[in-house]
Amino acid sequence: MEAIILAGGQATRLGDAARGHPKALVPVAGHPLAEYQVSQLVRAGVERVIVSCGAGQPEPLGRGGGLRFAAQHRDESGPLYAFNGDELHDVDLRAFLDAHEENEGAATIVVAPLKSQFGVVELAHGDRVSGFHEAPRLPHWVNAGIYVLDDEALERLPERGDHEQSTFPELAEEGKLFAFRHEGLWITVNTPKDLERAEEHYAAHPELRPTLARNR
Repeated sequence: MEAIILAGGQATRLGDAARGHPKALVPVAGHPLAEYQVSQLVRAGVERVIVSCGAGQPEPLGRGGGLRFAAQHRDESGPLYAFNGDELHDVDLRAFLDAHEENEGAATIVVAPLKSQFGVVELAHGDRVSGFHEAPRLPHWVNAGIYVLDDEALERLPERGDHEQSTFPELAEEGKLFAFRHEGLWITVNTPKDLERAEEHYAAHPELRPTLARNR
């Protein structure tokens, strides 16, 4: 089993919190972000990880083009995992792969519940305020940037551009794209606030840090 990590992000929105590192190497509780991803993939049985970081690419290709370019360097065919390089999560990757193979689709994406970034006001008859809910869960799911891609999906990736605006909508229209629901940990490290949340989580759960995880 192989995997691709999209690690071309430059951590622009993290500013000084990135400490001069590209996003994939930003430390979280003492470990580079990418180390969490690689350790998780190894635990799931992945033997080879291809990192798409811009090096060796003839020009900027976008995320979809970067995936396509990286996939040309696979040693084997069949499904592979693909991660956006700024995601921290505890998705059960083996169950994720099992679900993909059971559905027999071209690709499967992890989806997470959407929570409002704002508190909401509940209104009753006559616009009487009946209550408040802080950051409630909304009736929608969002793409978590974690995929299993089969050969057909890889072949249909764009040479340049974003697969989430081309390949995935096309596969969805054809009934070949499936979702895997995940309600556990999912942190996209884009801002200093995201990084602070990740630091707090792994500081509170040292058993989840990569080095300790490998020694369990």
